[in-house]
Amino acid sequence: MVLFLILGVVFVVVILYVILTYNHLVKLRNRVENAWAQIDVQLKRRYDLIPNLVETVKGYMKHERETLETVTKYRSQLISGNVGTRAKANNMITEALKSIFAVAENYPDLKASENFKMLQEELASTENKISYIRTAYNDAVLEYDNALEMFPSNIVAKLFGFKPAEYFEVEEGEREAPKVKF
Repeated sequence: MVLFLILGVVFVVVILYVILTYNHLVKLRNRVENAWAQIDVQLKRRYDLIPNLVETVKGYMKHERETLETVTKYRSQLISGNVGTRAKANNMITEALKSIFAVAENYPDLKASENFKMLQEELASTENKISYIRTAYNDAVLEYDNALEMFPSNIVAKLFGFKPAEYFEVEEGEREAPKVKF
């Protein structure tokens, strides 16, 4: 009789542990998805601002077509694909936008344009938000991936098919300061 009582208590404890761990993993996964959704909002905002910037700059920068084409090319990749693809597109656009703003120094009329100044401020604000949210996203991924790998929650994670999340990383060549040529 005592043996059945002990086995029953152990069984209930194991079931409670599995339930609590599963719910914790779901909460962490949802936090990662929410953090990505926040990045997505800012990437969409940037996506919407880019055509206005390109049109404003086109009239002034007739010789800088390559930079504008690069921005347009990566703009379409910014809102579709997996985390890695979108992170790479984000990084490429960031570099291209830096080039546009650096080259704008050669065009005093462009620098004086109120529309250009406004777009530059909007994009800078969006870049700052993306950077902040990117950090929050990577923190959520770290917490989630740790829970998936640590014992004994890794047993529950494998049992229910939880998969690791992907970090929003900087490409290897983008860790260096950009070189601006005039």
